[in-house]
Amino acid sequence: MKKWLALAAALLISGCSDKSETQAPAETTAATPVATEAPAPATGPQKVVIYNWTEYIPAAVLEQFTKETGIEVEYATYESNEAMYAKIKLMEGKGYDIAVPSTFYVEKMRKEGLIQPIKKDLLANYGNLDANMMNKPYDPNNDFSVPYLWGATSIAINNKDVDASKITKWADLWKPEYAGKLMIMDDVRDNFYVGLRVAGFQNNSTNEEEIKAAYEKLKTLWPSIKVINSDSPKTPLIQGNVSIGAIWNGEAYMAQQEMEDLQYIYPEEGAVLWVDSFVIPKGAANVENAHKFIDFMLRAESAKAAIEELGYAAPNTAGIALLDEALRNNKTVFPAAEDIAKGSFHQDLGETVLVYEKYWELLKAGQ
Repeated sequence: MKKWLALAAALLISGCSDKSETQAPAETTAATPVATEAPAPATGPQKVVIYNWTEYIPAAVLEQFTKETGIEVEYATYESNEAMYAKIKLMEGKGYDIAVPSTFYVEKMRKEGLIQPIKKDLLANYGNLDANMMNKPYDPNNDFSVPYLWGATSIAINNKDVDASKITKWADLWKPEYAGKLMIMDDVRDNFYVGLRVAGFQNNSTNEEEIKAAYEKLKTLWPSIKVINSDSPKTPLIQGNVSIGAIWNGEAYMAQQEMEDLQYIYPEEGAVLWVDSFVIPKGAANVENAHKFIDFMLRAESAKAAIEELGYAAPNTAGIALLDEALRNNKTVFPAAEDIAKGSFHQDLGETVLVYEKYWELLKAGQ
């Protein structure tokens, strides 16, 4: 559930200190043999391996973490929850120390035993989290996840090209005058949420007839879609390739820094809501360092930096308190209470997700 200048797929931020030391061998005499311990095995630099969405942690925050702790950060990226999940499942939870799945994938990975419990006693800054965003059905008591950022998937409109006042709901995207001006993201559940709502159904349906109806509805929209982009969905808007985009609110916020005419609206049928959380895969090799990194990200200053740079809300009350008033009141970043009430979180649907994926692949194949 998705970001700034793209971080490389394997960013390595190295600490400056070398903690290795060489000890003089113990003295011995022939008359008094002395038992000596075997030398400790050589250890390399401390590290933590993060698997995350592109452009989703400020580079300055990563650098500060390494500067303070000496722990190197290896950073690999993905463009969808599906890709992240498939990789971690294939590797049986090994290879990464932290991942950042969205709400329903936290639930899925928890149920499948792909992530391990969080040791809250190692998180000194855990108290900074907003209790209103905790203890949700996808992870009761947050035993397996720590919320990082939350936000929405909704509608961004270039008001210079399209009258934003004419778009108040998802169904408006089907108007013929918007043909060839639309962008969506490569996200199965987000797009079928739109299809379900416009077809008159609710999110998280497990009824194949309803899912098929959503597919048929989306099929009629397909000729109007010009771009599918999840890597940097703000870019086609900034470049003028499209006028309307169903995108994450943080991407819209960043685009607004370059496009004063860009508006972000929350439709009458409700936006997709999500929480992206830190989790520790079951096979993580650097569990202690993973907790140190998560705790660092829970600092008020880290949360403030993430909100300011990425344009997503952090469920961190201490960090929000540091923001200037204009940003705290920015409805693109912090949706109004009524918009949150109308929104919907995805749930883990088990095997039914294969039905969604079947129809999504048909759509992308133009069928």
